[in-house]
Amino acid sequence: MGELVFSSSATVYGWPKEVPCTEEFPLCAVNPYGRTKLFIEEICRDIYRSDSEWSIILLRYFNPVGAHSSGYIGEDPRGIPNNLMPFVQQVAVGRRPALTVFGNDYKTKDGTGVRDYIHVVDLADGHIAALRKLFDCKLGCEVYNLGTGKGTSVLEMVAAFEKASGKKIPLVMAGRRPGDAEIVYASTEKAERELNWKAKYGIEEMCRDQWNWASKNPYGYGSPDSTS
Repeated sequence: MGELVFSSSATVYGWPKEVPCTEEFPLCAVNPYGRTKLFIEEICRDIYRSDSEWSIILLRYFNPVGAHSSGYIGEDPRGIPNNLMPFVQQVAVGRRPALTVFGNDYKTKDGTGVRDYIHVVDLADGHIAALRKLFDCKLGCEVYNLGTGKGTSVLEMVAAFEKASGKKIPLVMAGRRPGDAEIVYASTEKAERELNWKAKYGIEEMCRDQWNWASKNPYGYGSPDSTS
């Protein structure tokens, strides 16, 4: 028996037919990353079925961004970033010439994909809330979304980062990436109700803290010679 918190992902919802995504939505991962999360979720459910003494919480992260407000702890991906904000950050500090936007013909307000971005500090608080829940009561195997419940497009996030940084982010429009969903954002009602947790920060704070980290550490934890 034991307690476990697993870092799952909103990618287990695949291409949701409607939004916001609730924890009861059908699961259908459409890319390899999402499949790994879905498989491990299933293993966790099997563990609980085989031994009901386990207490497991599966946290489905939406899109974590931002940095610690001190500017000393932030994201430092190696190579070419796969996610939006680290790429925007590297353009803003002059490490890359432009941001590639994958898909500008979606049925969204500005044609770009919509996601639920969550500040990493809110995400950390969500883990603390999950641990408190695990230690307070025996709950089986439960799932919670960690997001803000709001959708933000790629271009809206770029505009917010330009405002926070005072930098212009040049854009290059490209085709859609296979496996990318059009609109994904969370229903957070279950986490609010059962974990007593709710995201506090919006995209302005996310961009402010990410820029604070990036401007103090333009090459992350390394130096110009140690990054590609």
